[in-house]
Amino acid sequence: MDRRPLKVRGATWAKKLAKMLSDLGLTPNAISILSVVFAFLVLFSAKEAHANKLFLILSAALIQLRLICNLLDGMVAVEHGKSKPNGELFNDVPDRFADAFIILGASFYVQKDLFFLSATNVAWIATCLAITTAYIRVLGKSLGTSSYFIGPMAKQHRMFLITVALILEYFLYGTAYAQKIIYFTLVLIAFGSLVTIFRRLIIISNDLNKGELR
Repeated sequence: MDRRPLKVRGATWAKKLAKMLSDLGLTPNAISILSVVFAFLVLFSAKEAHANKLFLILSAALIQLRLICNLLDGMVAVEHGKSKPNGELFNDVPDRFADAFIILGASFYVQKDLFFLSATNVAWIATCLAITTAYIRVLGKSLGTSSYFIGPMAKQHRMFLITVALILEYFLYGTAYAQKIIYFTLVLIAFGSLVTIFRRLIIISNDLNKGELR
């Protein structure tokens, strides 16, 4: 299994939590599904933030819980020897749904059209481009190249930006800047994902031309 290089795997808390989940009998696939559940809840919590700004913090927390699941499913699979033959499917497919739920969910907080495109439309564009970055990575792997997790808008970058945007929205709640932070974050994710797509395509194309396969 190709794994995203993450220093946090060496953190004591991550190792202890992975061991605890493994001892409880949770499978990597189940943890991957749980990550989608947390992401799905963002669809509702971000929308509810109109009535109570604490839901902005809840949305940010749910995103981090999704990322923790993404970390732990691989650790339980590899470090604790619980990988399954279908593990690659559960490692990638749930992530695509989770990305969509979180990006679209964030747009639900923006009630009014700020510019020529509504936040929902921008979110759909950002979602499609974000999912395409993963498609390019997997396509390259299927053709024999390494799995490239480079950005500037890889998964961890997208989730970091949305998390920070939600926290900023909490502190700017009710001001003239409210909702604009999320809108511009979605624009940035869309643009950055497009750059990431081309970067990955160029590297994979060069690898194929040079015969630098795994």
